Amino acid sequence: MKWPPKIQNLWPAGLILFFILFIAFIAGFVVFASRQKMDLVRPDYYDQEIRFQQQIDRVQRTAPVLADADIGYDRAAGLVTVRLPSVQRHDISGTVSFYRPSDASLDSQVALGLDPAGSQSVSVRAMRAGLWRVRVQWKAAGGEYYFERQIVIERTASS
Repeated sequence: MKWPPKIQNLWPAGLILFFILFIAFIAGFVVFASRQKMDLVRPDYYDQEIRFQQQIDRVQRTAPVLADADIGYDRAAGLVTVRLPSVQRHDISGTVSFYRPSDASLDSQVALGLDPAGSQSVSVRAMRAGLWRVRVQWKAAGGEYYFERQIVIERTASS
């Protein structure tokens, strides 16, 4: 045998190696993708869809008084303040829901309890930073009402 050995064509070996690596990458990606948590819909999605017309009615009923309703976020105090219309502050019941689109396990709900000025403040210091949908649903004067706002909870340096 002569030294150095004669170099053979490396294309077939390179091509086979490329396909092996490509198949390994695709298999790894499929395993990775199948293990990801999907919280983009609610577990009771079909029940919610059936009740969707009721939701449309609530939103339409809320439209005339929506100018007087508000959801505000005070970053420094770590509070979300809900204010409802003055005509609907008596004999009222409902909920304030915090919905996290990216992780349903973080969702929470608080009973609606307005002060004499018609507002309620809820601390969000314990909630994770990020996008939240604050949903307010209440019953007053024989009708059901609903509105929501998106807020982005941010952490201050002291939080």
